Amino acid sequence: MKSARMTVCELLEKLEKSAYSNLALDGVLQSSDVSARDKAFISRLFYGVIERKATLDFIISLYSSKPLQKLDTVILETLRMGIYQLLYMDSVPDNAAVNESVELVKQLGKKSAAPFVNAVLRSFIRDDKKFALPKNRLQKFCVEYSCSADLAKKLIDQYGEDKASEFLKRSLEPHKLYLRVNNTKTDCDSLITDFSKNGVSVKKCMLLDNCLEAEPFGSVENNELFKKGYYHVQDLSSQLCCAALEPKKGEKILDICSAPGGKAFTITEMAGDECELYACELHDKRVKLIKNGAERLGLKSIKALQNDAKVYNGSFPKFDKILCDVPCSGTGVIRSKPEIKYADLKKFEGLPKIQYDILSTAAKYLKVGGELVYSTCTVLKEENELVIEKFLKENKNFAGVSFLTDIGAPFEEYKASIIAESFDCEGFFISKIRRIN
Repeated sequence: MKSARMTVCELLEKLEKSAYSNLALDGVLQSSDVSARDKAFISRLFYGVIERKATLDFIISLYSSKPLQKLDTVILETLRMGIYQLLYMDSVPDNAAVNESVELVKQLGKKSAAPFVNAVLRSFIRDDKKFALPKNRLQKFCVEYSCSADLAKKLIDQYGEDKASEFLKRSLEPHKLYLRVNNTKTDCDSLITDFSKNGVSVKKCMLLDNCLEAEPFGSVENNELFKKGYYHVQDLSSQLCCAALEPKKGEKILDICSAPGGKAFTITEMAGDECELYACELHDKRVKLIKNGAERLGLKSIKALQNDAKVYNGSFPKFDKILCDVPCSGTGVIRSKPEIKYADLKKFEGLPKIQYDILSTAAKYLKVGGELVYSTCTVLKEENELVIEKFLKENKNFAGVSFLTDIGAPFEEYKASIIAESFDCEGFFISKIRRIN
């Protein structure tokens, strides 16, 4: 049986080949051969190395006789894991972190590199595991908050250094788990009681009805309460997006880019499962995800169907409300998908056109007087404010509508970027517009 550290090393190698961190990890955690203790260790070390990769690489560069780009992938990943354990995992003794790292490179066929790995790690320990940050301001920022220079520069340019640093700092902190109560089957108080019987502590979120806060617990999607359809997992930012739409009973609602369906479920629950909601997705496999989720939750109002969001569908009716949650770079969710912090931003340059095209198509389905919410899980303005501003400039029959004003900042007009707010959630963008004629 593989050791936990070997498993993490293999996962990190897989991630370098463009796998998604959550998908790569899920395959391992679902294995019955892995103990609960090892699962916890693997999760912590795997996500930790990704979260702190820029910081870890900087430290390694201080002690390595070779440039990092010249190091074998196995050796580099082992060093990252070793430094992370030394710096951030108090439960792992220093000697254990070093010895296990040395043994790991031997087991992975890199026996000749064992002295090098040992020397780097022990040199770091001899320096009391302390290091000086770079003097260059941008480099210092990247090492301190562990992100690419491109992302750091863009965030600073768009939001200022204070907001950018707060956002990136928060991405390195443990995050809250948010649950959406299925109010068609149960209520907050009852579900809190049910969780407490299973030794899980949850509490009401003060910002939204039917929203619960919880500390991460075991497999949140592998317990009886989940299987009974009493809740689904959904970050606060996504729930705020649904609340901005203000769905009501009897309305025709379109969720034009719906999979895996979380927002469609919340919208339907907010409407008491007494609406007509079209949940659309391009690929049939993802349509099935929506159908399965709606079936588990017992929601009857959802019609999941295959549809290309960029192409007008003449068979669709006119809708009272539309959610246009478009594909994006995902820079707002770096806390749960930290690998995005190091992505090449150039590969996202084509997204604003796609987003605009989807928004323009979605708007054609809206009734006069109907309302549309445009949203993303990115904080980059070219995918957010600039898209909605361009649309309003070119479509004079639409106007911005304020929303969630009772919460206060950042909800003070028709658009809001959630990046470094007092409430703890993922980064997000929400804008609400109305068709006026």
